[in-house]
Amino acid sequence: VQLQASGGGLVQAGGSLKLSCAVSGRTVSGYAMAWFRQAPAEEREFVATIRRRTDTTYYADSVKGRFTISRDNAKNTVYLRMNSLKPEDTAIYYCAASPSYYNGNYYSRNDYAYWGQGTLVTVSS
Repeated sequence: VQLQASGGGLVQAGGSLKLSCAVSGRTVSGYAMAWFRQAPAEEREFVATIRRRTDTTYYADSVKGRFTISRDNAKNTVYLRMNSLKPEDTAIYYCAASPSYYNGNYYSRNDYAYWGQGTLVTVSS
């Protein structure tokens, strides 16, 4: 499975961006997909996930109500719509894929076997 993230950029606080993660090699519907982010000098942290089979979504508390994860099976792509962006959302955003049906570790990096290269989001104040 290969993942290609795109859509990052520079945006003012309060603005919006939509990230895309194109999946190749397998169909996106066969995986739980997630977005993580890593700010400078910080650990990579969970942002959002959409689980396989049920499409149940989970979000980090810090983005709940502002970010929306979705998938388009026809385009084999996962999206992260980010609204009301804040300077603290500045980070490199990574998409990840997991073949697991188990939802208990959805927030853990260890649950995801495949990673994209990351796309930089910068939010100015």
